[in-house]
Amino acid sequence: MRRIEIVTPAPPGSLHGNRVTAKRWQGFLRQLGYRVPITESWSKKDTDLLIALHAYRSHASIDAFKRAYPNRLLILILTGTDLYRDMANHPEVHISMALADTLVVLQAEALQIIPAKWRHKTTVIHQSVPQIPKQQKPKGQFSVSVIGHLRPEKDPFCIIRALPYLRSDSQITIQHLGMAMSVEMKKSALQATKQYGRYTWQGMVSHQKTLRTLARSHVMVISSRMEGGAHVVSEAIAAGIPVLASKIAGNCGLLGKDYLGYFPVGNEKALARLLLRAETDQLFYKKLQDQIKQLRKFIKPVQEKAAIQKLCAKLFQSIRSNK
Repeated sequence: MRRIEIVTPAPPGSLHGNRVTAKRWQGFLRQLGYRVPITESWSKKDTDLLIALHAYRSHASIDAFKRAYPNRLLILILTGTDLYRDMANHPEVHISMALADTLVVLQAEALQIIPAKWRHKTTVIHQSVPQIPKQQKPKGQFSVSVIGHLRPEKDPFCIIRALPYLRSDSQITIQHLGMAMSVEMKKSALQATKQYGRYTWQGMVSHQKTLRTLARSHVMVISSRMEGGAHVVSEAIAAGIPVLASKIAGNCGLLGKDYLGYFPVGNEKALARLLLRAETDQLFYKKLQDQIKQLRKFIKPVQEKAAIQKLCAKLFQSIRSNK
């Protein structure tokens, strides 16, 4: 039985997107008959294939593995910070990309930023999510969920900055889920919870509760400044929940260029207008629902599993052909 080790800097038990991706790939690969441990750095054990998430933060593992086993296989799954921040600032990202046998991105727009010399070895594999059961929406409210850890890349307080621009008669209520990644962000979230009756920061909650909150929402807001392809967007699609999203490549790659629910990055006034339109314009809201429904075909687990199986089979076949 072949051994495939998945390296992710996100620690066990965390709800970081990289960990979620690693766990999902582990499940598919085990179903396909591989032994698949997940580690935070390469274990130094004999491994037929190393799958690394994060070109920059996993660079030491990537370099060590290729030095020890120059002819063994390496898949690099590129993250949002790799693509939209670290590639321009850290040479380790380029070295990791050069060492990889295959690069994987999570949405098609990411292909545009991959250096041309490595585009030929890049594969798009969409993240999958099983269909999420519907939940009863709260009556007398227009429920909004904001899901993601509170860190600068997510622009987590765009939603708070938007609150003063909502009409006083609006029925919008906001549930903000995610761990504060700094003391200052925690203070800001708690202060906003006290200041605005329609806003509640819940902090970090279980994945099960997160999905229930998402499914009870009328819309989900993702205001990120950079994303490789946020898993929570795929979860919203699986739950049939319209997304109001910052217009960045990572979101456009998942939702499509013609999606109607975008607002300019960091623009809280535009977000407030979009929220009010979703709340009050039934035709607009129905169009968002229809667009989300059309995207479900891209996030089916059977398709992601088949793509991973095809990629691994192709790589292992290339090794046999070269012997």
